[in-house]
Amino acid sequence: MKRLAALFAACASLAAPAAFAEEDVMIVFDGSNSMWGQIDGAAKIEIARGVMKNLLGDWTAERKVGLMAYGHRRRGDCADIETLIAPAAGTAADIQARIDKITPTGKTPLTDAVEMAAKQMAYTDRPATVVLISDGLESCERDPCALAGELAKSGVGFTAHVVGFGLGTSEDTASLACIAEETGGKFIEAGNASELGEALSTLGDTVAEAPAPEPAAEPEPEPEPQAPQIAVTAPATALAGSDFKVAWDRAPHPRDYITIVPAGADEGVYTHYIRVKDDSEGMLRALGDAGLYEVRYVQQETKKTLGSSAIELLEPEVTVSGPESALTGSVVGVSWSGNVNARDFVTIVPMGADEGASADYIRVKDDSEGKLQMPAETGMYELRYVLDEGRRTLASQPIEITAPEVTVSGPESALTGSVVSVSWSGNVNGRDFVTIVPMGADEGASADYIRVKDESEGKLQMPAETGMYELRYVLDKGRRTLASQPIEITAPEVTVSGPESALTGSVVSVSWSGNVNGRDFVTIVPMGADEGASADYIRVKDDSEGKLQMPAETGMYELRYVLDKGRRTLASQPIEITAPEVTVSGPESALTGSVVGVSWSGIVNGRDFVTIVPMGADEGASADYIRVKDDSEGKLQMPAETGMYELRYVLDKGRRTLASQPIEITAPEVTVSGPTEIRAGDRLRFSWTGAVNPRDFVRIAPMGSDDSVSGDYARVGDASEAELTAPKQTGVYELRYTLDKGRRVLARHRFEVLAADAALTTGAELSAPDAAAPGSTIEVGWTVESESADQRITLARGDQAIFTWITAIRIEGEPPVRMPLPEEPGSYELRFLDLSGQEVLARKVIVVE
Repeated sequence: MKRLAALFAACASLAAPAAFAEEDVMIVFDGSNSMWGQIDGAAKIEIARGVMKNLLGDWTAERKVGLMAYGHRRRGDCADIETLIAPAAGTAADIQARIDKITPTGKTPLTDAVEMAAKQMAYTDRPATVVLISDGLESCERDPCALAGELAKSGVGFTAHVVGFGLGTSEDTASLACIAEETGGKFIEAGNASELGEALSTLGDTVAEAPAPEPAAEPEPEPEPQAPQIAVTAPATALAGSDFKVAWDRAPHPRDYITIVPAGADEGVYTHYIRVKDDSEGMLRALGDAGLYEVRYVQQETKKTLGSSAIELLEPEVTVSGPESALTGSVVGVSWSGNVNARDFVTIVPMGADEGASADYIRVKDDSEGKLQMPAETGMYELRYVLDEGRRTLASQPIEITAPEVTVSGPESALTGSVVSVSWSGNVNGRDFVTIVPMGADEGASADYIRVKDESEGKLQMPAETGMYELRYVLDKGRRTLASQPIEITAPEVTVSGPESALTGSVVSVSWSGNVNGRDFVTIVPMGADEGASADYIRVKDDSEGKLQMPAETGMYELRYVLDKGRRTLASQPIEITAPEVTVSGPESALTGSVVGVSWSGIVNGRDFVTIVPMGADEGASADYIRVKDDSEGKLQMPAETGMYELRYVLDKGRRTLASQPIEITAPEVTVSGPTEIRAGDRLRFSWTGAVNPRDFVRIAPMGSDDSVSGDYARVGDASEAELTAPKQTGVYELRYTLDKGRRVLARHRFEVLAADAALTTGAELSAPDAAAPGSTIEVGWTVESESADQRITLARGDQAIFTWITAIRIEGEPPVRMPLPEEPGSYELRFLDLSGQEVLARKVIVVE
């Protein structure tokens, strides 16, 4: 035990070398069930605990030491690995305390534990040491030797020292020794407590004396790639402010750019530029000042110049000219020469204005002359040719702006809202205008106006209010008044007249005088309505009378003559609207869907109408209707549903009911009849009674189908019977008498469609062979319950119409009769026909072969 103590004392020297102090240490402790095995009567776990107390000395105060255990919690679990204490300084007491509490339980996943410890200490980034204490083989199917080789290869100074304690076989020894050998560590085997102590002591000395691993050599920095050189082509000279062509021989990146900078400018400086994209040439804008410059190809990422070309920017020789003087607001011709850039411009500014000042201007483009509008104020100005780049003046010429001599004239007075003639002279600009404003109105004020264009006179509408006004000639440029004349606006003498009273909704004659404007109008509004109110109206135009529809409601109203300008009433007359005496009459009852005669009296307006609606329907409701026009009676179709209704006379204006009468709509008694059986495709004769409307119809429909289902039909018209072709599909059908109004079925008759060769239950029967030879003669017998004047046995092709045939024999005696057959083979039909009643009594198919 003294040797064991000495070993732990030696292990305490692990803290000595300063170089080792850089490394983290992780103790990986075997907590597997085999640690309960005994050596010299003591359990391995107890021996190890005692040794660890001496191992963890002062050296752990400054060293980062951690503890990991495996197999200490669960049986049979290869994942039972746990970091009990992360590497840190001063952990000795904690490590000892945790080892004292370990209870050996499970398997030996030592390979996974060593790998986990290495990763936890970031072994690929910095030196790391594992001290593994184990008593046996890996039991979780991993190769510790292979792992050790991988850790040594990928780690930065990774070392694993191994203490094998109480190993059983040489295989155990070789497996653990390999871990140390592959990582440059030391393997020590101990067979008892004394040897374990000595082994740990030796290991402590080894670790303490181990030189710090050589730091990994810093990789030499990769040489910075040489930027490719680009050949840039530009003209030797160009005009300042002009656009010039530049080319480059290649473009490493589409976001690189071409720029122009002063000669010798710092790297990274740029002015105007163009992206190279996938192009090899482009147009670049020159700066506005003459001098020496460089065109540079600049790499977007580094802002380094990859190529350049020198260029001299020359001062342009430019001229500008125009008249020596011009009128305010006028448009004059100006010219220029020596264009530099299409976006340069010619402008006019006050004499001595700051560089870059501008007012009205025109772009020079590729032109040499153009039109420029002059200022609104008089004075000395300059025409300037201005370089778009930098707004630098390249040429100028003085010009004097003088006041024009303009006149405007019109009548001394005019009626409110009237349109009068005005004239002017001395036109400055076609967009100048003549307007009328209140006397003394602010400069620039305007109301109705007319552009002067190239004319000298025009029509101008006067204001709606009376008072003193001014006619003004206004310069479009600056809205400055160049000439004016006073004009008095007076009230017109207007009249409007009509009847003292009128019926609601009627159309009456009204008249007026003193027309002011053709767009003025006459309207009718409730008495005392607000100024500007209107309802029905008529424009006065050049007329003096017209027709106006009256309101739908009774009461006191006003006829008003209203000035279109300002909607001011110039004249009015009261008018009373009274209720008309209207009647409407018809039968007390009518059949659903029928058309009945109705009459009315007291017509108000030809567009009024008579309608029929359910009793108590809302005002304004309508269904079928007839306009009253100038008539007093008409025909009206009744509803499809039974019930109580009203005949109403309705005023077109306002949809107000002026008269009504109740009427009951009753169901008609209609019947439809026909055969109960018929063969497919035969002609179906049927009849009906109680027809309601000639447009009603009888339709064939499958039994049970919806009443809206369509099929063959016949209008009833004025008849009582008709024919249709029976359906080709066998089954049960109905004949339906259908009301045209509302498509309501009023009567039904059921019948069955049989196969085309089926026997009918008519009480008649034919007997003949089923087949016979072509050209032969057969005997045909029959039975019949009733006789008629014209019964025949016929022979027809199968597809012939019922009452057509190849051969026919009249029945005049007792059966049988002899029937010759055709020479042509095929399928034929014998038919027993009652021609008097147009009825098929019996049929039989015969094959000729």
